[in-house]
Amino acid sequence: MRILLTGSAGFIGFHVAKRFLDEGHEVFGVDNLNDYYDVTLKKARLQGLKKYPHFFFKKVELSEKDAVKNIFSDGNFDCVLHLAAQAGVRYSIDHPKNMLMQILLLFSTYLKPAAMQKRHILFMQAQVLCMVQIHRT
Repeated sequence: MRILLTGSAGFIGFHVAKRFLDEGHEVFGVDNLNDYYDVTLKKARLQGLKKYPHFFFKKVELSEKDAVKNIFSDGNFDCVLHLAAQAGVRYSIDHPKNMLMQILLLFSTYLKPAAMQKRHILFMQAQVLCMVQIHRT
């Protein structure tokens, strides 16, 4: 299976990519490598993934529609797994509206290209789960 994985340099994305690669799948990882936390840690994770011959990486800002469109035109993915997110739950607690708008914006930039290729999309946002839990208390 050929998988497009957003947020591949993050903690969750790295482990998900590694699991798919260990199972013999091809993973095309994208991440913007922002500096919200140590970029050297993100790069170290990517170095670990680059040891796999079926891992490919591209630095991409998902809010840029043309960049996302190019990803889909370059690859014929069986699945899109969206894990890209703003790191740090604290920001989502302090700015819930901004976080939700960012999540929806990112999701919408690749929803149409994925649908045009008739691909499955798995959308996961840890911040949303944390925000729901915190605001329920």
